[in-house]
Amino acid sequence: MPKYRSFTTTQGRNMSGARSLWRATGMNDEDFKKPIIAIVNSFSQFVPGHIHLQEVAKIISKEISKSGGVPKEFNTIAIDDGIAMGHSGMLYSLPSRELIADSIEYVINAHCVDAMICVSNCDKITPAMFMAAMRLNIPSVFVSGGPMEAGKIQIKQKTEKIDLVDAIVHAGNPNNSDAFIKKIELSSCPTCGSCSGMFTANSMNCLMEAIGLALPGNGTLLATHVDRKKLFKKSAKIIVKITKDYYENNKEQFLPRNIASKESFENAMMLDIAMGGSTNTILHLLAASNEGNIDFKMSNIDNLSKKTPHICKVAPSTKLYHVEDVHRAGGVLGILGELNRFNLLNNKTKNILGLTLKETLNNYDILSTKKRNIIKMFHAGPGGIKTIKPFSQNFRWNKLDKNRVTGCIRSCNNAYSKEGGLSVLYGNIAKNGCIIKTASISKENYIFSGIAKVYESQEDAVKSILAGEIVSGNVVVIRYEGPKGGPGMQEMLYPTTYLKSMNLDKTCALITDGRFSGGTSGLSIGHISPEAANQGIIALVQNGDNIQINIYQKKIHLNITEQELKNRIIKEKLKGDKAFKPLNRKRKISLALQFYASCATSADTGAIRDKKKLFNL
Repeated sequence: MPKYRSFTTTQGRNMSGARSLWRATGMNDEDFKKPIIAIVNSFSQFVPGHIHLQEVAKIISKEISKSGGVPKEFNTIAIDDGIAMGHSGMLYSLPSRELIADSIEYVINAHCVDAMICVSNCDKITPAMFMAAMRLNIPSVFVSGGPMEAGKIQIKQKTEKIDLVDAIVHAGNPNNSDAFIKKIELSSCPTCGSCSGMFTANSMNCLMEAIGLALPGNGTLLATHVDRKKLFKKSAKIIVKITKDYYENNKEQFLPRNIASKESFENAMMLDIAMGGSTNTILHLLAASNEGNIDFKMSNIDNLSKKTPHICKVAPSTKLYHVEDVHRAGGVLGILGELNRFNLLNNKTKNILGLTLKETLNNYDILSTKKRNIIKMFHAGPGGIKTIKPFSQNFRWNKLDKNRVTGCIRSCNNAYSKEGGLSVLYGNIAKNGCIIKTASISKENYIFSGIAKVYESQEDAVKSILAGEIVSGNVVVIRYEGPKGGPGMQEMLYPTTYLKSMNLDKTCALITDGRFSGGTSGLSIGHISPEAANQGIIALVQNGDNIQINIYQKKIHLNITEQELKNRIIKEKLKGDKAFKPLNRKRKISLALQFYASCATSADTGAIRDKKKLFNL
């Protein structure tokens, strides 16, 4: 018989108690001969991207049973960043990533589970599950609940697509009436699923396709479309197949660390750069690579950003396209197909289908495939009906978007820019680097010089912006919001969105050691490392300082002399216990967050926990 991890429960009289407990969950003698496959579900009634995942798990469970596995479901937590944003709740978002990864490890190892299928959708949850998979290195398949349909609204007799960011932008504009804002609010998020733009959730679900741990269509096929059911069923069959291949036939090629190799990480990062995805994905890829001992660092991302063209613009970088439009244009594999034609990808990497990336593109790229079922799947579009019911509509576009000149996905020869939609900048204020989403910036802002307005918290910056205290030419500096300094590295959509509301997004910059939502646009620079709380130079910036940004040269510079910088460092260290801590900030920090802060590293390493500190306990 195969040596499944869970097979220990059938060995000898001393395991009788364990078997008795398993039987109380519904298992029988025949089940003890099969692999136990965990359905790691992040169903939650708090999160629209997860509200339907209970139904998803039922579909997957039934299919696993039919395919010869024993499905056992357990839940993880899920935090909705959009709901937690703008108040102290956001302090808990990033730390929840480590909590979720740990909880998965605990359940899987405590019960000697053989494999897992991860059912996720949003923000920190998909990255956390990815980290757990890399850590555990047992057969794993990822499947998301799918993206939300874009909202629609009539403005001046014209139908416009809108999303979550539009609700925040319009709410911050003092010229908009309460009635208009209510109208936007009612229309921005019309269905279940992850928010309709290329925000963190959809970016990560797309990247899981590129990594090879999720099936084609995972990142872009709408949550409401009936075709999503087929994706769940196929994913369930595959997890059983690769589990048996590993335990019965010693096929290690399907283990997460073999699929998610350094080359696969590079492919995923090139996808993110090409489509101008969320900057948060950098944070999460760095963390996941660390879990799998993969040699993938900020320097790798910097090199990739220099050679990968920006070929796909999606909301919030444009109003023309949302994730549903990316799907119509061929989805993730449509973008990867264009990069492959430009000889940029590592196309020998393999995925859970057992196919190389080259073979996958031959089968799934809409410009090359001859398979009718694949072409039909990419015709799946939005039903246009407000609903929280998944798989409830079967609308299909009349034709696909194959326009690679001015369409949603462009060829590399018709790219928006030769370099990608994400860039790494370095300078005295960011010795270890910082991140900017260039996809959302107009070319006239690629070189920017401004006067610093410094804030010790996101809240103070927001008050100042809404009070009209920021003017054109300012660089808003928000510090002590990094992983350690926040703690928790708050996602800051509100400051950038309110700059847009006040028509300052093209004439001001915002820099922070915190992070931004995938919904951020404008000259917004985050992840400044080292962060202020780790003695980063951003802690020494003063009101009135000149800060220079040059995206062409990938530089950011605090324009003071070396001697002045040394003097400020000495002065700060003389503060003793109060050095490199926010001045007069009143923020209640729970014990749980204090524990997180004590081990948190800066963003350039993925905001992971400092292993050296753990090993010294």
